[in-house]
Order: sequence, then C-alpha cells, then structure tokens
Amino acid sequence: MSAKFKTTNPATGQVLEEFPTASDEEISAVIDASDAAFQTWRTTDIRDRTEPIARAADLMDKHRPELADLLTLEMGKLRAEAEAEVELAARILRYYAEEGPLLLSDERLEPASGGSAVMKYEPVGPILGVMPWNFPYYQVVRLAAPNLVAGNTIILKHASNCPQSALAFDQIMKDAGVPHDCYLNVFADNDQIQMIIADERIRGASLTGSEGAGAAVASGAGRHLKKSILELGGSDPFVVLDSTDLDATVTSAVKGRMTNSGQSCIASKRLIVVEDLYEEFVNLLTAKMSEFVAGDPADSNTTMAPLSSETAAKALMAQVENAIDHGARVHTGGGRVDRPGAFVEPTVLTGVTKTMRAYSEELFGPVAVVYSVADEDEAVALANDSSYGLGGTVVSDDIEKAQRVADRIDTGMVWINHATWTEPDLPFGGTKRSGVGRELGAEGIREFVNRKLIRTP
Repeated sequence: MSAKFKTTNPATGQVLEEFPTASDEEISAVIDASDAAFQTWRTTDIRDRTEPIARAADLMDKHRPELADLLTLEMGKLRAEAEAEVELAARILRYYAEEGPLLLSDERLEPASGGSAVMKYEPVGPILGVMPWNFPYYQVVRLAAPNLVAGNTIILKHASNCPQSALAFDQIMKDAGVPHDCYLNVFADNDQIQMIIADERIRGASLTGSEGAGAAVASGAGRHLKKSILELGGSDPFVVLDSTDLDATVTSAVKGRMTNSGQSCIASKRLIVVEDLYEEFVNLLTAKMSEFVAGDPADSNTTMAPLSSETAAKALMAQVENAIDHGARVHTGGGRVDRPGAFVEPTVLTGVTKTMRAYSEELFGPVAVVYSVADEDEAVALANDSSYGLGGTVVSDDIEKAQRVADRIDTGMVWINHATWTEPDLPFGGTKRSGVGRELGAEGIREFVNRKLIRTP
C-alpha cells in the first residue's frame, strides 16, 4: 500500500518516517474487533471503565516530554505549547475519569400524569473519529475520553502528517489498560473512511477539520442514518469596545491570534476595534507582532514556529497576496520568512474589504486583520457577517455591556475579556458553517449515547 502517512518536519521539510495505509481487509478486521470489544465494554461497570482513563491521564503527565517532542517534530509546535497540549489532554482524561459517572447518572423525571420515569444514558456502539493535525492529542481525547467512559469503543483515523503522535497516544491507551480493541488507531484513506461509516455496526462519526472533510463525513453518515459531530473552521471576532489597559488588551489579542502559530479554529482572526482606540491598537499590535522570532520550534529562543506544511504556508500566502493586490495595507509582515521551512511572517492587515478573500475566508496562520467600527452595533454587525460561528471574544471594562454584546454575537462560544479557549468541563462547539454538536463537559459525553426513557405509569 502507498505510504500516505508521513512524518515531515515542517521546520526543514525533511521526510523522516513513512507508514503504509491500511488495506481494506485490515479495515474490515478493525471494525470486527471494535464491535466485538463493544459487546463486553458496554456492560462493564462505569467505574471500572474510568480506571484506565485515569491511568492514561497519569501516563500522559509522566511521559509529557517525549509526547511533546513528537508534536514539535511532526507539526512544528513550539516546545512550551507542545507540553501545554499534553497537560491539557491529561486534564481532560482525568476530568472524565472523575466526573463521568455523575454526568451519566440516571435522571429522574416527574411526569405530570403521575407515576415515575427515568432517563438512562447508555452506550450505542463503535464510534469513528477523524482528527486534524493542529492539536494531535487534545483533539483525540475530546472524543476518546468521554466515549470510552460512556461505554462506546473508538476507531480513530488521525491526520496523515502526525502518524507518530497517533501511535504514541494509541500506546498510552494500551499501557493504561484500556481493554484490547476498545481504542483502535487506523491509517485509513478517504474511501476507507466512507467504508467504515457505511458499516451498520458503526453508530456515529466525529470529525474535526475542514468544511470539505466535514461535508464528506456528514454526507456519508446521513446516507446511513447515523449521527455526526462536526467541529469545522472558524473566523473568530475579537471585539474591543473599550479598555483602560490597551497594552494588556493587545497582548491578549496577540496571544489569541498567534497560539500554535495561528493554526487554531478558535484563534482570534478578526480584530474589531472601536474607532477611538483603533489607531493606538493597530500601532501596539504591529509592534508586538513584529517581535516574534521564527526558528527551530525545539529551541527555547524561538517564539514563532513554522506552519504545519509547505502546502499550508503557500495557501496562506495566496490569501495575503490577494488582499494586498486588492488594496489592503500591510503594517508588518506580508511575506515568507527568509529561512528554510514552512514559515510565514507574522502579518497585520487593515483595509480589508468584502472584495478580498481575507474578509470571508479563514486565515489559518499568523495573520491578523483589524477593522475599525463606530460603536457596538457596528461591531456586532461585522462580527456576525461571517459564514463561521465558532467562538469570539468581547473586551470591555463594563462587564454588563460585554455580556450584552456577547448575547448578540452569533457563535457557539463567547469569552469575555479573554481570547476564546477551552476547558475540560465547558462545552465546545459552534454554529453556522463551524459545525454541529458539542464536545467536552456534560454535553460532550452525552452526544453518542442512547437517552433511554423508562416509564412506569
């Protein structure tokens, strides 16, 4: 079989290791194994299901340095950010190990007609996960941890450019004592993904990735009457209504824009600032974005890592060049970093209009677009003028005003005075073309369960 799954160091472009795509026969065997494992796992006491998940959390903490090394190697994540991702993944595993039994406990209902009723949360079967490259551990545990605790089994297809991270997490599951075949990593191609979805034993699919990939998975799931959860792109607004500490506000915006070299669905991509603060905001932003040092992501002196691939860098540059060609102003950056690797300069653009791709498309990299607005009404209108609706931020010293504006922003999540982020116990997901469904928190563990009603009149 062809070696589609490759470790390519994005800081150098060097292909380091290749892995063969599974055969159709191997895929069939994986489905058989996952379904067989489910028949036992589903009846295992939930507290026994939580024990290996808790051990997995401990193992991720124990092996944080070597797990982080793989993130830096395969997708170019800064060393500090790589370790932070491993730590976050461990926290999510531990959260479900500790809180899963309570989140799935029976819900007693009080029917108006008398008698009793109870809602039970029961596992449904093997779930397919299709995961992206930008957070190779975090994205996986968002699916795997709640569903394994709930009693489902997982077939996990990871991104083709992080196979070693995928195998490392698979080994964590094995070493933690997750029963054989309850969690299975597969190196599958697109046709095989549809093959898995089509099998009647597969009960759902979850994808984090592009709109195109999401549409393909959702279409396949729909044809076979199965539920799908999609976390797709985002073009999150960062709305600044007022600020008595503009330097701190800009620092927060930079962090929201530049975490993971800007390769995050919830990155602060559109900075919307009231006109009284706009000029100073742009000046401060330009200065801070100009300070980033591109280099080897394993070097502690590096503050900006490469993009995940040369393909990603070229795609982002095409969007930036389109904006410049149509009249956008570049305050800093606007080109490639003069060194080997998939590096794009940290860039600040203003004057972006609807005629430019940068207005309506997601910019997945270190490019910030800043807009000036007259007031909160114009800020809300601009924030909502997007086909995306994942997250957003509202900044104001007046919390009531910030909450009022947050209520009007059409996204799945809004954070006040903090760039959009994630926590194990808070639901994560969007609206519009940013996807359907929720991960994390109580909502996440209940997405792929049967909500069974038992009624006694």
